[in-house]
Parts: sequence; structure tokens; C-alpha cells
Amino acid sequence: MNAEQFFTTPILLEDERVRIESLEEKHFDLLLPTAMQTMIWEFTMAKINTAEDFRRYFDTALEEKKQQRSHPFAIFDKKQNEYLGCTRFGNVDLKNRKLEIGWTWLHPQLHGTGFNKHCKFLLLRFCFEEIQLIRVELKTSSLNIRSQKAMFKIGAVKEGTLRKHFINDDGSVRDSVYFSFLDDEWPGVKENIFKEFL
Repeated sequence: MNAEQFFTTPILLEDERVRIESLEEKHFDLLLPTAMQTMIWEFTMAKINTAEDFRRYFDTALEEKKQQRSHPFAIFDKKQNEYLGCTRFGNVDLKNRKLEIGWTWLHPQLHGTGFNKHCKFLLLRFCFEEIQLIRVELKTSSLNIRSQKAMFKIGAVKEGTLRKHFINDDGSVRDSVYFSFLDDEWPGVKENIFKEFL
């Protein structure tokens, strides 16, 4: 898959619990109720408090796809039969065979249920087995301990902290903790961490 195809071809990833599909305009109203769960945005750079805030966030995601900067997704929970989150392939660099999985947010009712593990397995498998990447990055706020624990739990390697890395929408300054997976680590991670999905 070349760069043009990566951004223009719809991507669909699914298992028995989750469906991850390329974000489209139709998803705005379907995702809005989840986006209004304000606790989602506590540690994110974006601060969403109103439908207008989410409209700007949503439009930015679609615009980044047009600019071939990221590929955003809507996440559908097959058990609940609802769209309950988003994620994104960002900082895409296919020449160097790497990208970042991030901008992930899920309805609070899914936190701690293992739902995100399903999502990450599908995304990582696509990255390493379908498009043959050699590196996948993840990052989170240094204050987001829950997210850091989740990254460790799925086998990501902590690489370090970038200090004063971003200025959030509300003006606060954020340090970012970076994690990664490498292609030669993926078989072991898949076998040890995601074995229930095989």
C-alpha cells in the first residue's frame, strides 16, 4: 500500500467485539454523545466541552486525512451496537515505515473492560502484518497514569518523556511519555499479550 492508497482507501478492521472503520462525516452525530463525556478529555490536548468544540475537532481530523497527515477512525462496539470512540493513525511516515497510534478516546463505560485491547490488537496487526511497518509509536500525557499502565499492559516499551512537549487547548503545558512497538518485537507481543485473540 503506497501513501496515496493509505489515505484514500477505506480501512476496515474488526473482530467479534469491535469494528474500526475510516472516519466519515456520517460519524459526527453518531459519536457526539460519547464526545460529550467530558472526563474523556481530562488528559488530552483537545478540550471538548460543547458540540461546537467537537465539530472543530472532527473537521480537523477529516482535514488531516485530506492533507495525508493522518487516517482517523470511528470505533463501533458490536456488543453495545453503538459508535463509542475514535482513534487515529497519525504522524504517518510510510517512507520510514512508521506511524503513531493515538488520539484514542472511548466512552468511559468501556474503560477497564478490555475493549481497548481489542482495538490495539487490530491496529497493530494491520501495521505490522498488512503494511509491513517497522515501528509504531504511542504517547500520552505524563499525568495520565491509567493510559501509561494500559500501554505497558499491551507490551509497549517506554522510551522516555518529552518535556513541555505541547500546549493544550486550555493553555496548560504537557509533558508527553512515549512508548513504541517494533516489528521484531511484534511476534512475541502477539503471542504473549494478545494470545486470546489468535
